Formats: sequence, structure tokens, C-alpha cells
Amino acid sequence: MALYIYQLQEWAKFHWEQDELINLLAEVRQLQGKLLGKVELLGFELKDEANLETLIQDVIKTSEIEGEVLNPELVRSSIAIRLGLDNLGTEHSNRNIDGVVEMMLDATQNSDKSLSGERLFGWHGALFPTGRSGLYKIEVAQWRTGNMQVVSGGMGRENIHFEAPKPDSLEKEMDDFINWFNKENSLDSIMKAAIVHLWFITIHPFDDGNGRIARAITDMQLSKSDGVNQRFYSMCSQINSEKKSYYNILEKTQKGDMNITNWLKWFLDCLKGAIINSNTIIDKVVRKHQFFVNNASKITNERQRLILAKLLDDFEGNLTSSKYAKIAKTSPDTALRDINDLVEKGILLKADSGGRSTNYILNFQ
Repeated sequence: MALYIYQLQEWAKFHWEQDELINLLAEVRQLQGKLLGKVELLGFELKDEANLETLIQDVIKTSEIEGEVLNPELVRSSIAIRLGLDNLGTEHSNRNIDGVVEMMLDATQNSDKSLSGERLFGWHGALFPTGRSGLYKIEVAQWRTGNMQVVSGGMGRENIHFEAPKPDSLEKEMDDFINWFNKENSLDSIMKAAIVHLWFITIHPFDDGNGRIARAITDMQLSKSDGVNQRFYSMCSQINSEKKSYYNILEKTQKGDMNITNWLKWFLDCLKGAIINSNTIIDKVVRKHQFFVNNASKITNERQRLILAKLLDDFEGNLTSSKYAKIAKTSPDTALRDINDLVEKGILLKADSGGRSTNYILNFQ
């Protein structure tokens, strides 16, 4: 039976074909520099907004990879409150969302601080505030004491993709990993992020939440690489969109040898996609800002501002007067007056469908 890479005598002495990666790494570095230059032109307020939008995607998508769907509005509120953008945090959050948010913010905003077992235990405790993963009680804020397998398929048709190191080796494995992570070396900081991700996910030290914590540590290292404690591209979003190939390359690499060229190539390609797709977030932030600049004098009250901001984000479904009343916490009559005011001023347009299903859309002209 083939060995997993952590069972090899040369475990963790990773090597790769530099010639196969040098052009791709240079391309990623160039894109990274262009993005940070573009962000610098945004100004303080829009940089904060771009950071917020990116973190929202990070939190939502790192959970989605694990099959958990979070409420975007609650995620937005939780992050906005913790970033001091209180006017954007209007919804009550919940402990599970707050836990993911706290982990991601600690990883990216405090990337200059050392990693430690205690810090990782804090993240794990934040992810599982009730001591349960779904219906099941799990070991929280400690290295797992049981065996760990990554399995797919139903009962009797199980396919074992990976079996993690035995629990009695975890303390040493994590000491080695943490010491290497904290140590300054000549390795390119983006390449280090790729190795960090693979190394941690291979150890799989926790009872649950290993993927989310691996991605948080990866974001922590990428923050070091960017030289800023704000996020302007979402690696988690890109991994989620390439989830099948992500799991395939991890499995192949963990069943391979210490030559991790193919993993590094996959990671760099994924990071390249994340940086390119960041333009969508930045363009959205600029568009939202310009919309409010153009219409500031026409907006009568905070209810209207709140609804318009939501429409400029990822508004679910169509805007109706009843939905307006519910979101703005006002009466149906007031909601309709607000809407009619915005229609008269050309900010909203009445959509084609009429009658009881009348709904409204933004007018970007």
C-alpha cells in the first residue's frame, strides 16, 4: 500500500522544479503589485469598503466549501461592527458567524503576530462555540485524540481519500509546522503560503474545521506577502469555484512524494484567478460610491439610503413595498411613500410586472 507523504522519511522537506514555476510566480507577483497600486488610488473610505466586501466573500466562501451556507447580511454586519464601520452593521449576528469572522480578522489583521498552538485553539474554539459540529459533539480547542479519515460515499461504499497522522504524533507535527511558519527564511512569501496550506491540511490536527483554519493561515501568510492587513482578493472564493480540482490535487499530492511542483502550480493558478477576479469587487465598490455621489441630494432619509445600499449589494429577490417596509422597519404606507419619492426622482424604476407583484429596480442612467 502506498504511503502518504507524512509517512515518508523525508517528510516536510519539500522541493519543486523552480523552472516550471518561475514565469507563473512572476505573473502572480505582477498582478499582485497592480492590484495594490489600483487600491491605493481608491482613497481611505473606499479601501475600507473594498476590504469589507472581500472579507465578506472570504467568510461566506470558506464556509461554503464545507457545505455550510451563511447569511450574507449577518456576515456583513458581524464584520462591519468589528471593523468599526458601525453604520454598515445593522443586523443582529449569531455566534457561529461571529466565530468565523473573528478567526479571519485575527489571521489577516494580526498577520505580524506569531502563530502558536494557543492561537489556533482560540480560532478552533471560535468556530465551534457550542462544542458541536452540527449534531455531533467534537473535541474543541485541542489537538484531536482520535484517528481522522477523509471519506466519501455511502455506507458500505466508502472511498478513503486520505488518512491523517495518528493523534500521538500531532504535538510534534504541529510544533514543527508552527516553528517553520514563524521562522524567517529566504523562501518567496507566496510560495510559503502554498506550502503552509498543504502542510497544515495534511496534518489535519483538529476534530473538525481543518479546512477553514488552513485557509485562514493561508490568508495570514498572503497578508504578510501583500504587506497590508486588509484583503482585496479572496482566495477562499477562488478555491470554492475550483473545489473539485482543489480536492483532487490535494489527494494526489498527499499520495505522492516530496516534489510538490504540481501543487504549487495549482495554488499559483488559483491565486492568479483570485487576484484577477478581485476587480469585480473593486468595480462594485466604486460603482456604489459613484451612485451615492450622483444621488446624494435626492435621498430624503436613512430608510431610503439603507434600501439603496442593499440593492447595490447582493439583494435577494425583487424589491417590493412590503419587503421595503420589513427591511426598513417601517409601515407599509411610509414604505410606499419612500418608494414613490425615489421613482419620481428617477433613482428607482418600476419593473414591468404590475399589480400586487409590483417591484422596483435601480436606475443607473
